[in-house]
Amino acid sequence: MSAKAKVETTAGNKPETASIVLTFDNNDHARALFGQFEQNLTLIENRLGLDVRSRGNRVSISGDPTAAEQARRALDFLYEQLQKGGKDPEAADVQGAMRMAIAADDQLQLPTMDGKTKIAAAQIATRKKTILARTPNQDRYMRAMERCELVFGVGPAGTGKTYLAVAHAAMLLERGHVERIVLSRPAVEAGERLGFLPGDMKEKVDPYLRPLYDALYDMIPGEQVERAIGAGVIEIAPLAFMRGRTLANAAVILDEAQNTTSMQMKMFLTRLGENGRMIVTGDPSQVDLPHGEKSGLIEALNVLEDVEGITKVRFKDADVVRHPLVAKIVTAYDEAHGAYEQAPRGNYPRRREKDGK
Repeated sequence: MSAKAKVETTAGNKPETASIVLTFDNNDHARALFGQFEQNLTLIENRLGLDVRSRGNRVSISGDPTAAEQARRALDFLYEQLQKGGKDPEAADVQGAMRMAIAADDQLQLPTMDGKTKIAAAQIATRKKTILARTPNQDRYMRAMERCELVFGVGPAGTGKTYLAVAHAAMLLERGHVERIVLSRPAVEAGERLGFLPGDMKEKVDPYLRPLYDALYDMIPGEQVERAIGAGVIEIAPLAFMRGRTLANAAVILDEAQNTTSMQMKMFLTRLGENGRMIVTGDPSQVDLPHGEKSGLIEALNVLEDVEGITKVRFKDADVVRHPLVAKIVTAYDEAHGAYEQAPRGNYPRRREKDGK
């Protein structure tokens, strides 16, 4: 049951303001919603420029009518999640709810809004964890993975591309929609070469695949992950090991796809077998291939632009859900690189190539 709301709008010599009073019928949920020392309400207040105050199980919201309605939607959504047995909302959850509420007033064509009054974010649920979309593009991505057999998720670091893909694959496996999960990455990182790393092949490639392990353990209990890997139900391998295979009845993920060559990308995409699902993630701005080598991801996005049955979701700086500074860092680098490309020759120092020349 949603919170009960009383809405008053006032006008006069001052700009139009709205006053909304929300009453939550479960005191425990209300305390969890407000956060320790009302930190969640403070976050909404500062982000939307409102006056937000609580008393008991009631919250009063005053300020710009549009912003006040966005705050109401966000609080109503978070309260409903608590009623459904969800975890206590943290700062990232509150920020995500606000992004989704604001999106409705940006006139985005989202399946996440019910008449612009209620948020209905896409979700991925396993026995261990439930994940809700925190940005409009995350919502598109999660819904695309539900509908389509081949999905590209591209954009900057911290937008949840890999994490959500692994979570979706775990959900498909748990529900019996696929028989196995195959996770892969090209073994190329920042110009390093496997031959210079210690250990056998598994020890050489494991560091590159660690982010995939981390996401798996977050969605599936650790002992189940170990058993599934031992039984071959979950396979984590470098891209080179995919050649010559047909991946049927499997959820297949290629991460860091910007570091594939053109031939590697074509090889990977043609592994898709019957009842298979494939998700390709990467950041075209972070290519670590040797200078002059074309990125297979960038090429695929262009070549497959009009192919029916393939969905491409492009994340932006605003979709970064890590520490707030990450979004600012990504934006600063993008602006700096844009300025570099547009500047007359001589205004910037010549960039060093990967071989140091």
